[in-house]
Amino acid sequence: MLDRYRQMTETALEQNLYTDRLAPILVESMRYGLLNGGKRIRPSLLLCVCEMLGGKAENALPFACALEMIHSYSLVHDDLPAMDNDDYRRGKPSNHKQFGEANAILAGDGLLTEAALLLSKQAGNDAAKAEILSAALDMVSGQSYDLNEIERNEPMLHLLHAQKTGALFRAAFAAGAHLAGRSDLAEPFSKLGQAIGLLFQITDDVLDAEKDRAENKFTYLTFYGEARSRSYIQETEQQILFALAPYDNAPARELKAVVRQMTNRTE
Repeated sequence: MLDRYRQMTETALEQNLYTDRLAPILVESMRYGLLNGGKRIRPSLLLCVCEMLGGKAENALPFACALEMIHSYSLVHDDLPAMDNDDYRRGKPSNHKQFGEANAILAGDGLLTEAALLLSKQAGNDAAKAEILSAALDMVSGQSYDLNEIERNEPMLHLLHAQKTGALFRAAFAAGAHLAGRSDLAEPFSKLGQAIGLLFQITDDVLDAEKDRAENKFTYLTFYGEARSRSYIQETEQQILFALAPYDNAPARELKAVVRQMTNRTE
């Protein structure tokens, strides 16, 4: 699914990664964090939404790349010992295991700054830029909630994951609408992206239930239980597909298939 958009993103990331004047180990660790075989879901969704609403994916590519750079920086930092303390990422040593903790911190800093620099070079489309950068800040806020002591109640559960996971999905959909020249749809599509982020997160929680229980993580599954969480997945999927029902071009059909695939994924 989304294979064409993923390949477009991969090629554009290689072309847009700034390397002039940067320290060689910084370049190497940034490339390791960015060009590491990720699924490119968020930028692919941005490109798909843009085309679905009548825009050109090629014109949206720098924005998609910036979104993926932000996502990649967050993964590099999430893996750090002070945060999730993960030794591996997608079957490879995490950035701090490969380059050392200090270099991994700098790699994340570099990718976030690179995203902002890339956006600054794009003429116009200020609303799309704002969607992406504000989502980056929301994501950081969500991570802060996750790392610190919080009251474990239902409103906090939704806020934490709306920011930590949902923000970049929300940005993908809202920015895609702006870039297609359909700013009138930015708000409803922002909500649609938020719903897809929720779907992604709850499915993750179901798949990671045993690990999350052992680590006492605050997830939908630990809060609602498995049966209610699975019901929530089905309800959210149907809401998203209902919202997409008026759209029936090729990108829309692909997007609907992705939603169904998210619901049924096993990894």
